[in-house]
Amino acid sequence: MQRTTASILAEYPQRKKELLIHILQEIQEVNGYLSVASIGEVSKHINLPVSRIYGVAAFYDQFRLTPRGEYHLQVCRGTNCHLKDSAALLKEIEKTLRVRQGTVRRDGKISLEVVTCLGACSHGPVIRINGEYHKAADPQRISEILQSLKETK
Repeated sequence: MQRTTASILAEYPQRKKELLIHILQEIQEVNGYLSVASIGEVSKHINLPVSRIYGVAAFYDQFRLTPRGEYHLQVCRGTNCHLKDSAALLKEIEKTLRVRQGTVRRDGKISLEVVTCLGACSHGPVIRINGEYHKAADPQRISEILQSLKETK
């Protein structure tokens, strides 16, 4: 059974504002992001203004207000990756895949996010695609990495 925002909210008591983050995490886990409709439902359920919920969602990096692409790329820009020229890697990804950081391509296939650290500092520069790490990534390997993803799908 596909879980909906309504079914998730049914598991939480009404008017419990202190459960907001847990509720948002669960909705995002199911839907992939927090939609305008789901935020409205949460607002009614816990009796909190929509603007406050958006404020919380915008404050925490873990929450997304837009859907991700079929392939979600994260480029690490932490100190070590920066020193190993992740800026050139990011630029090549944007050029090759025709997507800008922080956006989803029009066809919905690819989204691109810049992150502060992916926790693989000794292997930089690092990118993560749909949760899979690609270490020592370089601009020339981007097409190869994406091709391997298409083949395994």
